[in-house]
Amino acid sequence: MTVWHELFPLDREPSMGDIAAYIDNPLWDSFTAFIDETYGAQPRIEYSRCGGAPGWNVKYKARSRALCTVYPHDGFFICMVSVGSKEKEEAEALVAVADPHVRAVYERSADSSMGRWLMIEVTSEAILRDAEALLLLRAAPKGARA
Repeated sequence: MTVWHELFPLDREPSMGDIAAYIDNPLWDSFTAFIDETYGAQPRIEYSRCGGAPGWNVKYKARSRALCTVYPHDGFFICMVSVGSKEKEEAEALVAVADPHVRAVYERSADSSMGRWLMIEVTSEAILRDAEALLLLRAAPKGARA
């Protein structure tokens, strides 16, 4: 299949339907349903010139706080979640029992004053659940007290 940023260059913004068709994985539907039901967050499609992940991506915010950025790939997606210093202790407890992929991503990520940036390749139900659990650490669900 054509590479994402070649299929949708800067002058051709994809729709959410285009993104779903490219990813072509039921995990994407589960993820977007989770975001909608848990946060009521609307997707914001943006173009990035970042060398590591160029092209269109999807950003989600909950009450002005960034939740995650999603990078479409053929058959899967990457969910970038930031774990801040406030969430570090809970995140490490979660990661200790997480899927081996999520543990490896956490261990490879650099710990900085801004937290850790986790680029999680969502390729299984277990990885999806771990990514969702990390999002719940970042922001409380809609209707919950902060």
